[in-house]
Amino acid sequence: MKKVAVLFLFHSLWIGLFAQEIDADLLKAKSRLDSILSFSTQLKLEVDISFINMPVKKAQMYYVKGKKVKFSSDDFVMLPKRGLDFSLNSLLEYSFITVDRGLEQRGSKLYKAINIIPTDKRADFSIATILIDTKLKRVMESEINTKKDGSYLLIFQYNTDSKILPDKVTVNFEIEKIRIPINFMGKDTELDRKKMKAAGPKTGAIYLTMSNYQIKSVL
Repeated sequence: MKKVAVLFLFHSLWIGLFAQEIDADLLKAKSRLDSILSFSTQLKLEVDISFINMPVKKAQMYYVKGKKVKFSSDDFVMLPKRGLDFSLNSLLEYSFITVDRGLEQRGSKLYKAINIIPTDKRADFSIATILIDTKLKRVMESEINTKKDGSYLLIFQYNTDSKILPDKVTVNFEIEKIRIPINFMGKDTELDRKKMKAAGPKTGAIYLTMSNYQIKSVL
């Protein structure tokens, strides 16, 4: 009898886990982003890595719903894969559950913190924590713990309350965990190999500034 009760409890917990509703505020933010059919923007990229001296790079970025982001540039631009996904698609591609973590403060603002935990092994991350402005229905911060490339922290800035897409994105990451294409950064990039090989943890940051958005949406 006890065995049956334990099995029933386990079954109930299992069903409850996968039957739970996805966080409504996450869905609202995603719905707003999903309204964008396509956009293009001028992109400025700056790198803050102790052993790399690279001048500001510029590119044109293109997005069409359902397709991968593309860009064009006269010079190579080291673009972070995570920093370019404004749509949340990479986090919500496979089945997942969400956990409401309450409110977190950034400056004078309070944002809702939500854990996204994939339930499909094909997902390339183990957990993500995003901060959502529930009033303006947009993502303000995203911390992603990947399975192979360490963790990323993305901070989004918007110039006005009406903006759907960010005007600035800061991407913080662990140097040891990512593969930096050093040989393809352009001839004007200087590399300090002594600093690069020095022991100890290393972190880096990439700053993306977008301007002249051309957006086509259903709204």
